[in-house]
Formats: sequence, C-alpha cells, structure tokens
Amino acid sequence: MTDRYSRQTLFGGIGPEGQRKLADSRVLIVGCGALGASHAETLARAGVGFIRLADRDFVESSNLQRQTLYSESDAAERLPKAVAAKRRLAEVNSEVEIDARVVDVNCSNIEALIYDIDVILDGSDNFEVRYLLNDVAIKHGVPWIYGAAVSSYGTTMTVIPGETPCLRCVFEEMPPVGSAPTCDTAGVIQPIITTISAVQTTEALKLLTGRRDLLHGSLMQFDVWKNDWRKITLSDRDPQCEACANRVFIYLDREAPIDGIHLCGRDAVQILPHSRVSLDLVGLAARIGASCETKVNEYLLRFNCDGLEATVFQDGRAIVRGTDDLAVARSLYSRYIGS
Repeated sequence: MTDRYSRQTLFGGIGPEGQRKLADSRVLIVGCGALGASHAETLARAGVGFIRLADRDFVESSNLQRQTLYSESDAAERLPKAVAAKRRLAEVNSEVEIDARVVDVNCSNIEALIYDIDVILDGSDNFEVRYLLNDVAIKHGVPWIYGAAVSSYGTTMTVIPGETPCLRCVFEEMPPVGSAPTCDTAGVIQPIITTISAVQTTEALKLLTGRRDLLHGSLMQFDVWKNDWRKITLSDRDPQCEACANRVFIYLDREAPIDGIHLCGRDAVQILPHSRVSLDLVGLAARIGASCETKVNEYLLRFNCDGLEATVFQDGRAIVRGTDDLAVARSLYSRYIGS
C-alpha cells in the first residue's frame, strides 16, 4: 500500500484493513451533476477501487459554480458529464477504475448498471430516478444512499434493504410535478452540495468498510443558510410498504421508459428513441448540415434549427433546448433524426 492513503489509514475508523476493503469495493453514482461530481471525487481520492458513473447530460457553463469536477474547457466542448468526470478522476487517482456511462438511467438499463455494485449513491436531480433506485436496490439487496440539495437546503438518508425503512416507507408517493423547487427555479449554493455529499460519502465509506453500526439511521436535513440542522429518527419499516414489504416495484417493472421528459426546471425536453440505436454522429451531422448549423465530436452532435438547439447523443437520445413542449421537441427530433 502506497503512502497515498497514509492519513486515511491513520484514522481509526478505517485503518489498513478498511483501506483494503475500499480498494476491493464497487460503487455506482447515478448522476454526475453537483452531488454526483462531489461523490465521485471524494470516493476516488479515498481509494474506492471501482466507480461507475451514469449520467445523461453534458457540461454547461452554468454548472461550473457548483459541479466541481468540470472546467471551462469541458463546457466549451459540451462534453458529456460522465466522460469529463472520468478524465478528471484519472488525473486525481489513476489507481481507481472509472466506468463512464453516457446513459439516461431508466427501467430498461438500471439492472445492468447495478448488477456488480456494492453501494449506490444518488446524485440525480429528480424523484422518478430516486424511486427507481429504491426499487432496484430493494429487489437486488444493494444499499443505496438518497440525497438531494436545492437552494441552501438538503436532505439525505441511507437505505439498507431488509433492515431499514426504504424511500417509499418515508415518502410513499412522489411529490406532484411542479410542486418542489429545483436548482433552476430556486437556485443553489455550493456549501449545501458539499454538506450533503459529505454525509452521503461518509455513509458509503462506513458501508464499504463494514461499519454499519455507525450509520446515522435517520433522515438528515440541513439548511446551511438558516443554520438549521435536523436529524429525524426513522421508525421501523412500514409493514404495508408497496416496495420493501410487498415487493411491488412499479418504477422498475414498467414496460419501457417514457419517450419524452421535461428536464428539471430547464427550458428543455429530453427525447428518447423507441429502440436501441448507435448513431453515426458524423454522418448525421453531414446530413443535417445542409439545413442547420452543426457541431460534432465523438460523444455528441449539436445543431440549431427553427430557434431550437438540439444535442444528440450516440445512443439516440436528444436534449432539445428552447421549448418545454414535448410535441415541438418530438417534431424536431422526427424531422432531423427519425422516429
């Protein structure tokens, strides 16, 4: 063992044996935005041996205020966040294996993402994904750590399938669409990201080193601007919970993901292809270029048409900016990419 981790192994909670366990551990981080970027850097620096990153989006300049893995050049290139994160983490710790997946995490692919994973960390920006993570974690018995942050407020809890209450025990239903603030409607400051990620990653280190006895066992809530810190002790698992008691996984067992979704308060829509594809982005750019301004790299194609900006990924997904109308976004997709 190199001296890279010498200060961490001096910490009694980890020690040399804990460090060896971390090196043998495998983590999935869903979402590489503010929370996910912070999770990834912390765990890579800690020496977690394998980190899988799954994210559907690309780096924009508005991300740089809080998404600490990314640079101005990443935003200028519109790099997929998972790719940019992998590049940066390789410079941080070359001993860690980083598996970057540029994907929209949904019911069709989540089980393939978690099959060899020890712990799942939530870095997502929507409740649909979190309830999906709750379903798949319970079905396969994988611990997962929920986290959310907006404005100056954040919350987190750790779910151990079969032992602790799950997300649906605490929040039986998702909040109605539009009822909860987002980073694009209420803003967000970096300190709350750091705070929530610190709790989530510390819980992950405890799980990975076998110290479940030290998990906080609660719903933690923080408002760093109002100096409000709460630890809400959780009751026992709900014996009527649809997910962890009855094993009814409504978010996981859908036939297929929906083909369009509004993106977290942004004036943008994501469109999903109806079947699995692998696009020739260069060829597509050549065809579209006769009608629209295009820019292409090995990860994505960006083009502007009819006052809208579309970013197309190799897996056929597209993010259409400049509208929140699903029909308008689908129409653009159909005209230039196909049905």
